[in-house]
Amino acid sequence: MLGYQLRTAAKSLRRDPGHAGLVVLGIALGVAVATLFSAIHHAFARDPVPGKSGSLYYVRLDSWGGDKPHPHRSGLPPQLTFRDATALQRSDIPARQSAMFKATLNVFPEAGQPRRQTARLCSADFFAMFDVPFEYGAGWDRKADAGPEPVVVLSREANERFFGGADSVGRRLRIEEREFRVAGVVGRWPVSIKFYDLTQGAPSPEDLFLPFNFVRPMQIRTSGNTDGWGGSAAPGFEGFLASESTWLQMWVELPTEERARAYKSFLDAYVLDQKKTGRFPRPLHTRLTPLLEWMDEQNAVPPETTAMMAVSLLFLAVCALNLMGLLMAKFLSRGAEIGVRRALGARRLDVFVQHVLECELVALAGGALGFGLAALGLFGVNSLAKAIVLRGDLFRLDLAMAGFAAAAALAAGLVAGLYPALRACRVPPAAHLKLQ
Repeated sequence: MLGYQLRTAAKSLRRDPGHAGLVVLGIALGVAVATLFSAIHHAFARDPVPGKSGSLYYVRLDSWGGDKPHPHRSGLPPQLTFRDATALQRSDIPARQSAMFKATLNVFPEAGQPRRQTARLCSADFFAMFDVPFEYGAGWDRKADAGPEPVVVLSREANERFFGGADSVGRRLRIEEREFRVAGVVGRWPVSIKFYDLTQGAPSPEDLFLPFNFVRPMQIRTSGNTDGWGGSAAPGFEGFLASESTWLQMWVELPTEERARAYKSFLDAYVLDQKKTGRFPRPLHTRLTPLLEWMDEQNAVPPETTAMMAVSLLFLAVCALNLMGLLMAKFLSRGAEIGVRRALGARRLDVFVQHVLECELVALAGGALGFGLAALGLFGVNSLAKAIVLRGDLFRLDLAMAGFAAAAALAAGLVAGLYPALRACRVPPAAHLKLQ
């Protein structure tokens, strides 16, 4: 029966392609706008590490001094001091862990002028912990962390800039006053926000990734946010490392609840031990925050994208409501045909289903066209993003967005056609049969 209704609906569309085309265009416009802005919102809101984000935790300690808590909404400093981050990395409870920070370093390529490049100093676990894809090579191992060995991982953009996009694994690159060996090149990494460092607004991953333990020998200072309340008696760079300045992010991977509880106990014990030396003057307060909760707490999804998505859905609803009158006129103009069908035994339900299916067939065509228009729109948005942040792959139409476009189109078709279909199935057959 459903097949017969579909064939009947398709024949009705072929008899009046002009009206059908107008409905397709109306739904396509609404679906295109809704899909475009929903894709932008989805890029920020989606899980950046699917399948394991629940086992990735951001570490915070209340190392703040004075009577008042830290001004962050949680009352905790959002970053760690150097002495705390290095001490915590000695724990063997996490499956993986990495203290990290952002820096800006001078790079001297084999040809061309020196360049200032963003860098992230982190541990070998960083790449496996966050499922970083590689185009060439891989990250370094934990032995290189301990050395530290002069190895570097390049972003795709940096590899294009310094080596023309070729396989640069094993080649040398001078960073500051040292020669580094390229261990790997990051592949296409579809992240729209730098989720592993939400203390800053920059959306793009860094150009270079170096072993964390080069902090001391190269005296690398952070180019990210620094916060603190107490200095150090030691002078210079060592004094900065020993101070109460917070400037490091700390992530741990704890795959089980038992490990999470054990690591929380480890953090509490560490703070209590530090209190004996006169540090951590405030009440004991440590926190392990799962990745997605940390993203919510830091408002990783820009509120503007949520507002634009809501407005685009309202626009789709307006498009559907505006098409209702067009479909009403189209369906009621078939009064004679509907009367004959009813007289031959068709039920009201049959007439209703036929017209709803006709609306949904048109809606699917509009959804497909709207999805294509949304793809063109995202191409323009990515081109603009590339000019601003030097990355053009921030926003994509994936399977989730294809499903959204199809569902939005079907919903719009139902909203636009439900009342006209109800009116059509209530056409009195006798009045039209008299006219025939």
